[in-house]
Amino acid sequence: MAHALTTLNYSLIDDRDIFMLISTVREGIKYASFQTIADKSPFSISEWSNYLHLSERTFQRYKKEKRTFDPLHSEKILEITLVYNKGVEVFGDQANFDAWLEAKNVALGGIKPKELLDSTFGIGMLRDELTRIEHGVLA
Repeated sequence: MAHALTTLNYSLIDDRDIFMLISTVREGIKYASFQTIADKSPFSISEWSNYLHLSERTFQRYKKEKRTFDPLHSEKILEITLVYNKGVEVFGDQANFDAWLEAKNVALGGIKPKELLDSTFGIGMLRDELTRIEHGVLA
């Protein structure tokens, strides 16, 4: 399952994938699967804890106890993974997208794009901005 999660991409998702995502969210993402995702992302555990609104201490407990994230946290992990994979696709490689995530962005109100990953609305804004970049429509 961890491999499937890291290779998901918005542009490749069909109905079958949607049902797999729904099932994954309902079952919850195991900490080991999350670790695989986190290792491939540029985000620290501190940043992930901020995005998921969990304390770093809670993260350590999840890791130690090999816990499974609840559906709300699992859904947020998947949303961040999908938008991250989309960004890598749009920018052509991970390094370019990681640099974009770190740079203050005028189109996004002068903040770093990665600061928007703590809410579904922010993730939606990033997804929309990536679509504009992909189609050459820059604000």
